[in-house]
Amino acid sequence: MNHRIKIAITMGDPAGVGAEIVVKALSHIDVYRKCVPIVVGDCAVLEDALEFCDLPLRLHKIENTDEAMGKFGEIDFIDFGFFEKNGWEYKKNNAKCGEASFKYIVYAINLAMEKKVEAVITAPINKKSLRMADIPYDGHTEIFAEYTGTKDFAMLLASKYLHVIHVSTHCSLKEACERVKKERVYKVIKLAERGMKELGYSNPKIVVAGLNPHSSEDGLFGDEEEKEIIPAIEKAKEEGIQVDGPEPPDTVFVKCQSGQYDIVVAMYHDQGHIPLKLNGFEYDHMHNKYNSVSGINCTIGLPIIRTSVDHGTAFGKAGEGRANEESLIDAIFAGVKMVGNRSV
Repeated sequence: MNHRIKIAITMGDPAGVGAEIVVKALSHIDVYRKCVPIVVGDCAVLEDALEFCDLPLRLHKIENTDEAMGKFGEIDFIDFGFFEKNGWEYKKNNAKCGEASFKYIVYAINLAMEKKVEAVITAPINKKSLRMADIPYDGHTEIFAEYTGTKDFAMLLASKYLHVIHVSTHCSLKEACERVKKERVYKVIKLAERGMKELGYSNPKIVVAGLNPHSSEDGLFGDEEEKEIIPAIEKAKEEGIQVDGPEPPDTVFVKCQSGQYDIVVAMYHDQGHIPLKLNGFEYDHMHNKYNSVSGINCTIGLPIIRTSVDHGTAFGKAGEGRANEESLIDAIFAGVKMVGNRSV
């Protein structure tokens, strides 16, 4: 068991499902067979999650990563002490919760930058709570880029049968269209290749989605494909990257899911997120619950490994014991895999 890597898991927003999915994920022995997980969060919130989830796990408070035991049944955690018992409210946006979730992330990033852990896995945060705390970031991706000094980065999503990386994410649709420029598209194609190799694909097949309906159909519905996207693809091809496109957005994800390609370069947030979540989430109408909430989020281009769940704080079910931990387990295993592939 000595070969197991250490990973930091941030607890996320205390008002959401973060602590719940963390303790549920760490109730799976397979996680401990692959890594030594260290939770960065708050003792009171973790204790509450263990109670309402009725999990027979113990908490082991540590001051530094060297003290982590990595023993199944005992959660190693670093306590920020922001909250006392019942000192927060589930399902509600709150500045203190936003500040706490931000500080967990920054602490975990520093652990990774100092090589005290080999990957950071993040539970969900809430953008409104961040703003209430006057924290000027749109989400995890931007925080990680800022605190690692990374200029070129992209969000990569992965489910069982689909991978997507984005030219832009958290901005208006108008601004997203304006960001479709040759140099950015080219850089994201390069990041797609890097990310897929870290996920274990030796020679990934990349396809680029168009921006306009039917990829503009020879200029009938716009000229971004001709002016910006095609030149970026040609530049990447000249460097030996296996990339095609631009493919019409309404068919490109089907082609990727069928195995013709390994990853789609999407032009904006919803173009990539909608098919990925349709692919990874499975709802059971008979029992009024999700049977599957699979899928992960990775930030590609960082000097450290960062993966995350591919869902939000789920305030509607927070504090009730109904949240599904599958996406967090997927993120943990993906982080471990990426560490191994990056070190090859």
